Amino acid sequence: MAPVVEVRGAVKTFTRFRRPSLTALDRLDLTVEAGGVHGFLGPNGSGKTTTIRALLGLIRLDEGRMSLFGDAVPDALPQHVGSVGALVESPQFFPGFTGHRNLQILARTARVDDARVDECLEIVGLGDRGRDRYKGYSLGMRHRLGVAAALLKRPRLLILDEPTNGLDPAGIVELREMLRTIGADGRTTVFFSSHQLGEVQQICDSVSILATGRLLVEGTVRDVLASRTTIEHVVGVSDRARAREVLVADGLAVRDTGERLVVAGTGDGARISAGLAGHDLHVFELYPIAPDLESVFLELTGQGDDA
Repeated sequence: MAPVVEVRGAVKTFTRFRRPSLTALDRLDLTVEAGGVHGFLGPNGSGKTTTIRALLGLIRLDEGRMSLFGDAVPDALPQHVGSVGALVESPQFFPGFTGHRNLQILARTARVDDARVDECLEIVGLGDRGRDRYKGYSLGMRHRLGVAAALLKRPRLLILDEPTNGLDPAGIVELREMLRTIGADGRTTVFFSSHQLGEVQQICDSVSILATGRLLVEGTVRDVLASRTTIEHVVGVSDRARAREVLVADGLAVRDTGERLVVAGTGDGARISAGLAGHDLHVFELYPIAPDLESVFLELTGQGDDA
């Protein structure tokens, strides 16, 4: 089966008035297999939105190729437009209409039956608020209504660009649960971008991490986390200054958080403990730090190096 999304050697440069040109995509490769939730991650300005806009035919690449369901885009977009739901920017709805009525208008335009409107409202958790006017919706509810609109055509691929932007913590949790539910039904692949690497780890089955328009790492969350080469340990010791000197002399990288030491350079906690004990420095706390997507990104880009 062909990947749902495939990008090879994508290049896109924007010309800017009185400023140097900006290379948004720099030989980007990307593969999204069918099923589950795929996180398209990276800091602001890494090329995520440019990639999505190119996939949807909103802009054209300078070089490279893209495909949806194995067919080249933008040429094949007309045949796949019914299989793709997308929310790229803030959704625009009629504020004086109810959520249900807004979706109903879109559904009839897309020749989708009204029963699907109620289904989508239930999927995004607005089943009991569909008859309320849109202007009374919270930001989180407005985001969910936008997702409901993207789901109307029963898409095989749901594309969301920074769907958590502007949401409070409660709204982010609600969105996570919603995307997990959609991705678990086996019919829709969720492909969403975010610059909040740590927050999406809980729901993604696979991820691609970008920086400056290039792919840093791609794969299942488990494999990406396992690729981290630097293992860190938190160390609690009474004399942190002296302990740091000892550990640095032993060839380890150490930073002081103000309460504990964080030690990198070995995956062997016993080595740390024994090295300190040999200098009469007794450890009262020692445990490894579980890797997360953000720490993987910082390691790959060198932004986590101790100054």
